[in-house]
Amino acid sequence: MEGRGTRISLVAASALVLAFLWLPLVLICVYAFAESKIPSWPITEFSTKWWGTAWHNERMRDALKTSIEVAAMATGIALLLGASAAFAVHRFRFFGRETVSLLLVLPIALPGIVTGLALLSAMEYGGITPSLLTIVAGHATFCVVVVYNNALARLRRTGGSLQEASMDLGADGWQTFRHVTLPSIATALVAGGLLAFALSFDEVIVTYFTAGTRETLPLWIFQQLKLPNQAPQVNVVAVSVIVLTFIPVLLAQRLMRSDAGALRGR
Repeated sequence: MEGRGTRISLVAASALVLAFLWLPLVLICVYAFAESKIPSWPITEFSTKWWGTAWHNERMRDALKTSIEVAAMATGIALLLGASAAFAVHRFRFFGRETVSLLLVLPIALPGIVTGLALLSAMEYGGITPSLLTIVAGHATFCVVVVYNNALARLRRTGGSLQEASMDLGADGWQTFRHVTLPSIATALVAGGLLAFALSFDEVIVTYFTAGTRETLPLWIFQQLKLPNQAPQVNVVAVSVIVLTFIPVLLAQRLMRSDAGALRGR
């Protein structure tokens, strides 16, 4: 049995961790409504004028559009490659299977600057001009991992009995995949896709090395931080990014939680 002192210590430690994580975000949200262009504390006047100013900033809107395009394309590639790789690793036994799995997961464990430098070197060696597609390729390297992990975990939990029953009833490999395997991992793919979209939308370091003259929203924020008079707009955009990122992460978390409950109930 845990003592009262232990419980209080755990609650206090949890509260400190949550404060450490969320207090800076809360401060940004508060400053987004500050009337003054120069950040100061305490805030004496509040206003929503910076929201309209930020929205009418064409450079910011172009960067937002680019971020959405990149995230959507990187997520699409991640879903295709990640799901295919997960199915192959789970379904077949072949030499080097565990090595392949390790190589698929490794990119997300590497520091972003290492991945970015490697991609930049490959682009220079191959004579590839930085563009929207190079950003997408860079983001796909770590987005694939998220989808792969989600899909493989689901496949391992569902087992192979349903696929075997489908084959015994006369279905071929494609029919079994389309009518049995894919529906059983659909929510895992959706959750992985949502997380991949959020990761791509927020990425800075890999984007910096692969974007060239293109600008995503995180890069726009990074550039504006050098200009003190742009701080109010940066705060507004940062709050918007927090919300846009929070939504897919929350949906993915709910999907994974509901799936875990459904699997336990079987």
